[in-house]
Amino acid sequence: MKARAVLLLLATALLPGSVGAATAAKAAHQHDWTRVVAMTADGGFRMGNPSAPVKLIEYGSLACPHCRHFEETGYTPLVQSYVGSGRVSYEFRNFLISGPDIAISLLARCSGPGKFFAMSQYVFATQPQWQKKLEDMSAADAAGLDTMTDQQRVVRFAEVADFAAIAARFGITAARARQCLADPKGLKRLLDMTQQATANGIHHTPSFLINGKITDAATWEALEPELKSALGKRG
Repeated sequence: MKARAVLLLLATALLPGSVGAATAAKAAHQHDWTRVVAMTADGGFRMGNPSAPVKLIEYGSLACPHCRHFEETGYTPLVQSYVGSGRVSYEFRNFLISGPDIAISLLARCSGPGKFFAMSQYVFATQPQWQKKLEDMSAADAAGLDTMTDQQRVVRFAEVADFAAIAARFGITAARARQCLADPKGLKRLLDMTQQATANGIHHTPSFLINGKITDAATWEALEPELKSALGKRG
């Protein structure tokens, strides 16, 4: 009887389904999903488990002070408590609000998926400094912008704000930065993303969607309860 019971226990433990489930659960627990970043079909950058039960999308601007506030207060708890475990995926989609925003967004995206979020953090952290440089632009320089093409203005904003120095911290050479600032496909992707967001009812930054539904949250304090509610509905 004892030998038979042991054999039955061994047989049960070695069933493919049991082994697979245990292995998958262990792998999911050990996996750091914050290291998984990819560009989505909609042009955003997504961090986390692509199969996460809760999918969070932020429409934000790198030149927006309210987005900087969210970055300072909500980014770390979001990533550490929700994204890393695989329960929530987090996608950032650019929503353009100004000429300088176009310039820094082109460069942040130029860094690629692997460095996008780290560079965005630094851009937000230094936002007051580079915004001040733009505000201190002379009247003559500001007037000169009116005589430039759109592409020339993007480059000029980058020069005044010294965005090349920020880009260099993340391995973007001066030559590569110029290439990205002059990339018509990159600019079109940003413009299309902003236009699509507006068509879908997004009118301010930051705006957050949870599983495709626009929320009223604009701060971490308002967003976290909505994430918990969405997770609770999925067990």
